[in-house]
Amino acid sequence: MTAIAPSTARDRTTALVPRLALVLAALLATLFAAAAPATAHAALTASDPQDGAVVATAPAQVTLSFSEQVAMGDDSIRVMDPQGKRVDTGELRDMCSGSTIRYGTALHSGLPDGTYTVAWQAVSADSHPVSGAFTFSIGAPSATSVALPTQQVGGGPVGIAYDIARYAAYAGFTVLVGGAAFILLCWRRGAAQQPLQKLVLRAWVTLTAATLAMLVLRNPYTGSGKFADAFNLDGLKAVLETKTGASLVSRLLLLGAAALFVAVLFGAYARRSGASGSKGQATNKGKDKEKEADDLLFGLGIGGTVVAGGIAATWALSEHASTGIQPGIAMPADILHLLAVAAWLGGLTALLIALHKVPDIEREAVQRFSRVAFVSVLVLAVTGVYQSWRQVGSWSALTGTSYGQLLLVKVGLVAVLIGIAYVSRSWTARLTEAPVGKPTKVARQRDVSRETQPAAVTVPADPQRAAQLARQRAARESAREKQVRDADPARAGLRRSVLAEAGVAVALLAATTVLTSTEPGRTAERAGGRETAATAVPNRPIKITLPFDTGSEKGKGAVRVELDPGRVGANSLHVWVDDPDGNPLDVPELKVAFTLPAKDIGPLPVVPERAAPGHWSASGVQLPLAGEWRIDVTVRTSDIDQTTVQKNVKIG
Repeated sequence: MTAIAPSTARDRTTALVPRLALVLAALLATLFAAAAPATAHAALTASDPQDGAVVATAPAQVTLSFSEQVAMGDDSIRVMDPQGKRVDTGELRDMCSGSTIRYGTALHSGLPDGTYTVAWQAVSADSHPVSGAFTFSIGAPSATSVALPTQQVGGGPVGIAYDIARYAAYAGFTVLVGGAAFILLCWRRGAAQQPLQKLVLRAWVTLTAATLAMLVLRNPYTGSGKFADAFNLDGLKAVLETKTGASLVSRLLLLGAAALFVAVLFGAYARRSGASGSKGQATNKGKDKEKEADDLLFGLGIGGTVVAGGIAATWALSEHASTGIQPGIAMPADILHLLAVAAWLGGLTALLIALHKVPDIEREAVQRFSRVAFVSVLVLAVTGVYQSWRQVGSWSALTGTSYGQLLLVKVGLVAVLIGIAYVSRSWTARLTEAPVGKPTKVARQRDVSRETQPAAVTVPADPQRAAQLARQRAARESAREKQVRDADPARAGLRRSVLAEAGVAVALLAATTVLTSTEPGRTAERAGGRETAATAVPNRPIKITLPFDTGSEKGKGAVRVELDPGRVGANSLHVWVDDPDGNPLDVPELKVAFTLPAKDIGPLPVVPERAAPGHWSASGVQLPLAGEWRIDVTVRTSDIDQTTVQKNVKIG
């Protein structure tokens, strides 16, 4: 290699600093945005009655509140008595209003005392199934024959199989798009190389098989969790009517177009690009071949971009980007993000295969991929920062939630990846510094190996001897290929560093897999904020506001509770009931109860007196111990419509 002047080295180092900063920003953005398969899962934020609550009279309905929009059917909420018999009407009530996501089901009248079990399941707007169960009691707790389910919907063997198919689909898409982009943008001669052909074809097969598996497993994945239901035609029909089912079918249709693209790339284009680059042709004929190859390259580039963007859109339109805030911006950003990841990591995989199987790959191809990777990193930086803000929500979620703590683990992996990427760039620089007119060590070694190949030998008649000679020739050929591959230290070093990058990328994918089963930081903080107890402030009364909805036409409003002084001993209680416009709402009955779960005290009932329309009060409310008390306010708006809302407060 040629010597480098000190000033040139300094200039290159100076130019490298902003690029490394950009790589760092993009990797950190990818770190946050890679959690996309897990973010935005809906979480149950409240229920009426609450889990473990003991109510004096049978409620008219059971309601569930969620952190975001969910899809539920008539059988999504089931309520069972102590003997396991269903006591709900089986009719789902949509009680959503504005940002409040709430569903419920009515209960039969005249329910006896005892412990009742509520089991529910739904599908988040991001296509992930969620489920849960809890109990409440009427009058007093009792024994129940109903066992709470231990397995969440979307779990078990079916969930494992579905998750494997999901990540195989991501991997297949990355290698399919990245491998094809590497050939078209960086190394045209690669279209005729069998190792790269196998890589892209296997990626297409992987993506197609994974998509089919997800389509077949979707019904049991969101429902029973039994493999047998994968062949239920009614269930498959129901899946096809959902947003996720339509996206999977669209992906399969686009993969048909991708198959045509691959056939042309490794057929007509490989022949034309090889012919245009061959020697000994007439000048005019060579120019015609080159023009045909360029025209075909342009067509493949346009068609491939459209197909790749369409396949990426099947994720963006059915999962996280389509829900939450700013979906009109998030979906195009998600498509660009997926394409950039594929061009970078898929191209990295193709480069690794080329360095290992085709050691005489031109240094210009490596240099072109370096530029493609830089543009991909730039796109990742822009889209990733936006996705980070949208999905993670706040810096406090990084340290205050399990989701954030897992992200911090990934920061260490990203730091390792940055170091390896720097080493790879160093090896790439050494390749590009080789004199243009001087043959590479690989080329010289290849020529020497060809000259020293033994002459053709006559195959002996003895089959055993023939097999022995064949094994010897194969061993010599393998050793010769290894000698050629390792002839250039720069290429060998680049191959090792790229392999290390791929290994870290696999580790990042594994960490992302764990994140998919973890409640995201934004949702966890939102749900935790609703459950946080009001803190008592010295010399000030405790004031809380609780929205309620009894399900009737005029059953919505809010109760304002004031507990003065909010300390151990005697307290005065005031409760105001307001309609949605803030005007006093005169309800026929209002009850309050205080419970200290940590000490098994309560519920201590309080029946306030009506002081004025919409205003109820009680004096001498005794709270015997300090701690976190739960206040239950039961509001009845008609003869049959009532609900109980709850809030935890700290009593000092």
